[in-house]
Amino acid sequence: MVAPSVNEGFCVPDCPHCGGLLKPSVVFFGENVPRERVAQAYAQLEQSAAVLVIGSSLMVYSGYRFCRTAYDQGKPIAALNLGRTRADPQLALKISLPCAEVLAACIGHSIP
Repeated sequence: MVAPSVNEGFCVPDCPHCGGLLKPSVVFFGENVPRERVAQAYAQLEQSAAVLVIGSSLMVYSGYRFCRTAYDQGKPIAALNLGRTRADPQLALKISLPCAEVLAACIGHSIP
């Protein structure tokens, strides 16, 4: 039986059928991003005209690397994030407002 992951009081449960780790398709802090996922992200970045970062400080390299690559390719990077991001020097645009409010305004909804 695989031991459950614990992160700041959050416990990923065991599968009730096989006893293995029951985990969503996400990468938890401290885990490595699967190589196939990184390759797919780079392929999508190649086809993109710009990068939009929403709600991330980019302090973890696994996300920041895509901004570095975009910047090296001359692609503009915009960020919607409260507080500093690791990519601040490379940003073409930064909006320092709450993500939920800005995104709701973009689609014409209000946040209660």
